[in-house]
Amino acid sequence: MPIYEYRCSKGHTFEVIQRMSDDALDSCEVCEAPAERVLHAPAVHFKGSGFYNTDYGTKKRARERSAERRAESKRADTKTSSDGGTRKADSPASSAA
Repeated sequence: MPIYEYRCSKGHTFEVIQRMSDDALDSCEVCEAPAERVLHAPAVHFKGSGFYNTDYGTKKRARERSAERRAESKRADTKTSSDGGTRKADSPASSAA
């Protein structure tokens, strides 16, 4: 069962364990003055493998991606230059036939 916090009009603060289906208290336990339930933002913890890393990039991840792209482009340049050398050798042989 949840614990609810209440505050009366005279400033008293108290907590009560209640079922979620129970009605809110109307009066203070100390002085019987009118009381209201105090609402707080819940504590939220996002857990799970990769939640933050896959959804929100960091500066480090951006640097890693740019370094990876540069490495891939260098590999592609090396591959095209080596392919270009074999094409030149193949071209005269195909034209001689």
